[in-house]
This record gives sequence, C-alpha cells and structure tokens, in this order.
Amino acid sequence: MHAPLIVLASSSPYRRSLLARLGLPFEVRTPVLDEAALPGEAARDTALRLAQAKARAVAADCPGALIIGSDQVAVLDGMALGKPGTHANAVAQLKAMRGKSVLFHTAVALFNAATRVLQSAEVPTTVRFRRYTDSEIERYLTAERPYDCAGSAKIEGIGIALVATVESTDPSALIGLPLIELAAMLRNEGVVIV
Repeated sequence: MHAPLIVLASSSPYRRSLLARLGLPFEVRTPVLDEAALPGEAARDTALRLAQAKARAVAADCPGALIIGSDQVAVLDGMALGKPGTHANAVAQLKAMRGKSVLFHTAVALFNAATRVLQSAEVPTTVRFRRYTDSEIERYLTAERPYDCAGSAKIEGIGIALVATVESTDPSALIGLPLIELAAMLRNEGVVIV
C-alpha cells in the first residue's frame, strides 16, 4: 500500500513553508471560494468553516488525497482584522493594535477525499503588542510588507520586535498552520511523520 497524496489547499507561502517542516511530500492547490465571514458569525467559527471549505474545495481534483485547509482570523476589541492589502490599512491596523492584545484564531482541517472523513481544530493564540512608535511601524512595513497577513502581523520576521508576549499551545499556529494539531490528524489517517 502506498501513502496517500497530501495536498495543501492554500496559495499561502507561509503555510507551504510550515507544512514542509514535517518532511512529507505534498502538492499545492489553490481553492476558489468566498472567504467573507457570514453575518453574525464568530471569528473562531469563520476560521473553522473556511479551513473546512478550503479542504473540500479541491477534493474533486484530488480523489483519494488527504487535503489540508487552514484559515486565520485576527480579532481586536471584538472586531475581526483582515489582511490589510495596502500600506495605509496596515498602518491603521498596527496603530490600533499598539499596546493591546489580539486574538488570532487559526483553524486547520484535514479532509480524506477517499473516505470523506473530515477532521478540524482551531488553535487560539493571544499576542500582546508593545507600545511601538509610528517610526517603528514604518520601518517594519518597509522591511516586511505584510499586506497579505491577518492584522498586518508577520512575526516570523522582524515583526517579532513589535510583540511583548505570545500565548499559544502551538507556536506554528500564529504563522498560519497549527502543525501540532495537523500532525495528530495525519497520524489518525495512518501517515508516518517520524
């Protein structure tokens, strides 16, 4: 019996890099779906729903594969922070987060396209940002250009210097793919990692 194909349903280079840490061969497919939150939907629920939807979205093209979907929603003062997209939006987000805690809900789903079994989990991470200056914001944005990161937070680079503390059960969750949860899901499917 051969190992099933593993597919990452994401265009994110951050998730691709994280998955590569497990040392397993995998392919990448980009899911096409509306990533907007539903009216009244909690951030945690949005992250879980989208992670599951991303995994299922590429299943028709990958019969028999184990498909990984992931999503992240950042919340500040009860409001979801999306990907800023522009410099001005990133500056506004970073100014709003200064000296405050942001809760990042990172969800992962593993869909077995052969058996239709779906596993999913959400890993919360609380990041307390320090009281950085406007000039530090500009230097960070010039260096990292985190316009495709939820809440403009890219702590795998120099963005870590904007952070006071991080609380999570999985350090990879904040970057976008909770590897501890994913490894457990893969083991449940019989995948040998180590």
